[in-house]
Amino acid sequence: MTTDVDESKMDNIIKATDVKIFPHRILKPQTTENILSQILELDGVLRVLINGKSLPTMVNFGPAKGLPVNHTDRKTINVNGNEVPLRVSVGEIILTVQLDNLEDFVTQVDRILEESLNFGYDLDVGIFTKHATSVSDYMKYGEGFEDKIDSRLIGLVDPSAKSSETIRYIR
Repeated sequence: MTTDVDESKMDNIIKATDVKIFPHRILKPQTTENILSQILELDGVLRVLINGKSLPTMVNFGPAKGLPVNHTDRKTINVNGNEVPLRVSVGEIILTVQLDNLEDFVTQVDRILEESLNFGYDLDVGIFTKHATSVSDYMKYGEGFEDKIDSRLIGLVDPSAKSSETIRYIR
């Protein structure tokens, strides 16, 4: 096995890592909107993932099956002029960012969180998302899709869901 690296191919690779924001409480829609709007003004953000417990529109089981759920946190937030429907209670935010000026970026995010949250949070740097194609990607897009889709979509796949329902482009 050889460890030689083709330098011409290295120029096309985006050097990135993830920054995970894990608040000690579930974020309200207004707080989420405020934090995301401020973070997306920073340089170097490649993608944002919002994770949390699902907020269904209909009761899925039990005696009230089929009735609408009127959850107060299921709202549409405005992030940099884009309407984003919240489908989860925001429990964590994962930012994929460029490695350039990573320390400055983390410092700025920490400042934004200090100003926006009146409770604790964890801010971690590492790899929290998939960066290589997986079987699920092939199930969703088929063979030979690598050059046909945006590389930021790799790893964001639920083979049974419509991408238009789960992915929003903000920039």
